[in-house]
Formats: sequence, C-alpha cells, structure tokens
Amino acid sequence: MKKIGKLLLFLFTVFLLTAVAACSSGTSEEGAAENAEPEAADNEADEAVDGELYSINIAYGNQPGEPVDELAKKWKELAEEASGGRLELVLYPSSQLGAEKDVVEQAQMGNNVIVLAGYDFLMDYVPDAGILTAPYLVEDIDELLYLTETDWFEGLRGDLREQGIEVVTTRTVYGERHLLTNEKVETPEDLNGLKIRVPNNQMSIQAFEAMGAAATPTPLGELYTSLQQGLVDGAENPLPVLQGVKAHEVSKHLALTGHQKFITAWIGGTSFVETLPEDLVQILRETGDEASEFARAVLDEQTEDVLAEFEAAGVEINEVDTEAFKQLVQDVYEAFPSWTPGLYDEIKELLENQP
Repeated sequence: MKKIGKLLLFLFTVFLLTAVAACSSGTSEEGAAENAEPEAADNEADEAVDGELYSINIAYGNQPGEPVDELAKKWKELAEEASGGRLELVLYPSSQLGAEKDVVEQAQMGNNVIVLAGYDFLMDYVPDAGILTAPYLVEDIDELLYLTETDWFEGLRGDLREQGIEVVTTRTVYGERHLLTNEKVETPEDLNGLKIRVPNNQMSIQAFEAMGAAATPTPLGELYTSLQQGLVDGAENPLPVLQGVKAHEVSKHLALTGHQKFITAWIGGTSFVETLPEDLVQILRETGDEASEFARAVLDEQTEDVLAEFEAAGVEINEVDTEAFKQLVQDVYEAFPSWTPGLYDEIKELLENQP
C-alpha cells in the first residue's frame, strides 16, 4: 500500500513539473511574439513613408482612342515607371468627373486631380490667357508652343497660381479646328443664322458670332444628340475630336476653316501640387511633356485617317478662303477690355522676334 502511495506521489510530481515547463515555454513564446510585433509594425511604417503612393486623377472630356486619351495613357505609363511606382495616375476620359469648369473647381479646392483645360477657359481666371486661343493668331502650332516658353507666359503662370491653379504641363497640341455642318459652308455668309456648337467660353462665342453664326455652347458629350435633334446645325473642333463623337454620321459638310491652332494645358490645384514631393512634380512635368510629343504624332496620323474616313462616309470636304474669315474676326481682339492694354501687339512682337 505504501509502494502504491509513493508511486502515485511520483507520478503527480512529474505531471506538475511537465505542466510548469509547458506554461513557461508558452509564456516565453507569447512574450517573444509580443515583443516582435512593435518592430514589425515599425518596419511597415517605415516602408509606407519611404514608398508613399500618390494617386492622381487625370480628367479630360475626350473619348477613348482620341489623341488626348492616347496622351493620358502614355503619361500614366511614363510617370508611374519614372517614379518607381510612387505615382499612380487614374484616367477619367469622357468627362466622367464632370464638366471642365466643375473639375477645375475641384482642383482649386485641393482635390487630387489634374484636368485638361483650354486657355480660352482659363481666361475666366486670368483674362490674358485667352489670347493663346484667339482665331487666326498664329501661322502654325509651333509658334504657340514657343509662346509658352517666354517670360510673358511665366508671368501668366504666376497669375494663375495666385488663383489656385498650377500649370503642370503646357505642350499638349490639341489640333487645328475646322467646321463640320449640316449645310455647305464656303464663305462667312454661309454661316449666317447657323447654330454652331462651341465650347462654353467667351473666346469661342465671340469668334463665331463675329463670323456670323449663332454660337451655341453645348457639352461635347451631347453634340451627337444635339445634331440629331436639330438643336445645333454644326460644330467645330479638330478632326479626331469630331470623329470621336461621331458627328460626321449626322453632319456631311466639312469646311477646312483652320480658325484656331489649339494647344491646351494640364492643370492641378496649387494647394494639391504643393503637397507632392518636388521630385514627383518634376517627373509629372517631364513625362507630361514627353507624352505630349508622343500624342502630337498620334494626332497627325489620326487627322489623315479621319479625312479618309469622312470621305468614305460621304462627307463633302470644302476648302475655304480663310482671308474672308480672318477679316471678320479682327474685332475679337478688341472684345476683351479686361486684357492687358497692348496685349495683341506684345504677342505679335514676341512671335516676330522668336529665335
């Protein structure tokens, strides 16, 4: 009986020692895990700071496949690669984020958005910007691009910055604008009474009213139905843009007026751009310029293709005497009292003295 009692005592002692060892082992492992967690969290935090992702929405009214859309896709590719993945450009074509004015206001409020904006639109903030889109101002696109490299333009950029608008890149060639109408147009007299869809800015409105048309501001995305329903009798834009909205399916007369050589800017809100690291802002500028050069080649190629497509679709293509149109729009340069006095002469002098 005593032997049995000793055996039970021995077994109980072994059990206690085993349990204590197990508890000690578990406590040590749990403690080690708890001590490791802060270190792991610190490492993750360091990685987040060092490789912070900056997501930027890229907004424009043009349709997928147009030169501007091809530019945006190229810009996304170049910027994300050059930044080592620190930049993420999210593309919103077809005015998905709203009309141009609405998105510019979003940018001014500090939202993470860069939007394509014409200088005719930017004249609502800095009036002198509008002269870059004045009708028949220059002979070719390169003259406009030269103007964006001058001290005069740097002053313009500073004035826009004071309005909360930061010009990110300036070299986007939008194209030469022509006129597509339901009725044949060869002279300014043919425009009399025709309702022509124009962008909602004073430069476009003044130009077409000077040429005798009834300028009718309408969102680009609504152009096709507006033509179908007779709300407008025609529209103007570079050929790839007119093709992109299928306007040629309704309107069958193309007048090669070339009334505007057109470049545009990509702008962001000053307050948002200032939150970006300087190296990323520089990457955005450089890759934006590179993408613009790429898109210019796309524009040239698409313009030739569109002319062929229009002809095949039964569009009558008319050469016009542009001198008659030029004479009518001279008054436009006197239509904006808010411009700096002598602005037109200053621009002409810059162009005459370019290297």
